[in-house]
Amino acid sequence: MENTGRSGWFWLAAVALIAGGLLASLVPHVGVWLCAAAAVLVAGVGLFFRSRDREERAVATTARIADLSLPKFANAVFEQVPDPLMLLDAGGRALFANKAMRDIVGTDVVRKQVSLLLRTPTILEAIEKTTTTGVPESLEITFRVPVERYYEAHIGRADLGAPVIVVMLHDLTAAKRAEQMRADFVANASHELRTPLAAVSGFIDTLRGHARDDPDARERFLGIMSVEAGRMRRLIEDLLSLTRIELNEHVRPSTRMNLADAVKDAAAALAPLAEQDDMKIEIGSSDGLPEIFGERDEMIQLFQNLIHNAIKYGREGGTVQVTFGTAPSPGGRQADSLIFASVKDDGEGISPAAIPRLTERFYRVDVKRSRERGGTGLGLAIVKHIVNRHLGRLQIESQPGEGSTFTVYLPAAPAVAAAAVT
Repeated sequence: MENTGRSGWFWLAAVALIAGGLLASLVPHVGVWLCAAAAVLVAGVGLFFRSRDREERAVATTARIADLSLPKFANAVFEQVPDPLMLLDAGGRALFANKAMRDIVGTDVVRKQVSLLLRTPTILEAIEKTTTTGVPESLEITFRVPVERYYEAHIGRADLGAPVIVVMLHDLTAAKRAEQMRADFVANASHELRTPLAAVSGFIDTLRGHARDDPDARERFLGIMSVEAGRMRRLIEDLLSLTRIELNEHVRPSTRMNLADAVKDAAAALAPLAEQDDMKIEIGSSDGLPEIFGERDEMIQLFQNLIHNAIKYGREGGTVQVTFGTAPSPGGRQADSLIFASVKDDGEGISPAAIPRLTERFYRVDVKRSRERGGTGLGLAIVKHIVNRHLGRLQIESQPGEGSTFTVYLPAAPAVAAAAVT
């Protein structure tokens, strides 16, 4: 019908043009005006149908994009892609965004301009470039709010009867943070080693120089060098220990053990250190305490670190108390009960703001006191990783002036069934 109507208009204009030509020879003025009117009519009809054809093609193209790029199965598949994904038309309007992308740009996405969704100039420039040239683009971008996150953006163009721009983001935040943690770790470790090494090197130069023949200075300097060398040795041992624990953190222990025995061994090893400060280590009853699956050496190391901290930061002449007990699992099931061991000191306590950072590597509440007492700043980081390997939980409770309590919760091993009597 549309083609018939269109051809009728053209034939009418053509007849008018021919009639105008014939009249032009008989009545020049009338014929000229009739020819002009026919020409205008032909041109107007042509422009009208050309414009309507363009609009119809645009509508058909949009429908074709929707039909080709987002059938139901593709929509469902894209929703499950963990990386943020968005499809745009050639005008920069959003055709689709999966859940991961909607978490970034908001839920109301379709038909919005990409400049309203991704407000980062570099990615908008890359999208425009790929739309124009068809050349894929990759770049790193940063979103500052609501929290700082890093992404690698990949942009490509697909031809589905009309250009469709594919924007995919790959989250680099975890990798960036791990890289920063490694850099900080190396910097802190280097600093911790450099300080005692500089002291030892300085005293060696002094002993080779003017203190060579001074027995008192020699003894004093050698004593300081021994302390600094011991500090470097402990730091290296803790670094190696932390590395070993992290490498095995994904491997769950399979050996049954008695937790109280490991704690008692740790306390016995630290008893001489406690006596130097006139402190006592009191260990509560562990009768009826279930066994756990654990590595004995790691459990001893864990509680040596906790008890050593209690001695360092406890009150001189005070008491370090170790208690045991059982607790229900978070799910409330008796079969999955937890056992715990708490180490409590009666020292100055810790401010609430510092508690979340205590297990960070090289973090110290009192740097001077920690170094004077031989601390490396890695003890609680080691504790955290050992607890993680044993599927446990570390709880820290403290108030300034009231001391601190460090409690380790560990899953109890299932009871061993009694052997059948024959």
